[in-house]
Amino acid sequence: MSIENSEQQTDEQQILALHEAGDKALMSADLDVLAQIFADDYVQYNESGKAFTKQDVLESFRSGAIRYPSIVSTGRQIRVFGDTAVVHGAETDEVESDGKRFSVRYVYLDVLRKHNGEWKLVASQLARPMPE
Repeated sequence: MSIENSEQQTDEQQILALHEAGDKALMSADLDVLAQIFADDYVQYNESGKAFTKQDVLESFRSGAIRYPSIVSTGRQIRVFGDTAVVHGAETDEVESDGKRFSVRYVYLDVLRKHNGEWKLVASQLARPMPE
């Protein structure tokens, strides 16, 4: 994985690097990097409230059911509480699914845990922002 976990990096820098590597891995469908970023018990809730495990997410990329040709993250905020961190922000994605390509905008909340000196994504919640 291209995430450098040097002692000189702050927790915030490590988490930012993890998210940036995650965006790149999602766009390139790099299952090895995604498998390292997600904790084994990772769960993601989509905007409809449906839960997806780490294996569900990896399988959707493995099967080609979903692709993200473009991910643009904005407003990312990182808050660290010891060995737990919360990251929230927004992203605009180009998505390919079921033979269709479309744009979608999400706000998200990620929860990370530091274990043995390494940050892992343990949970995510996606939501569609309210129209302004």
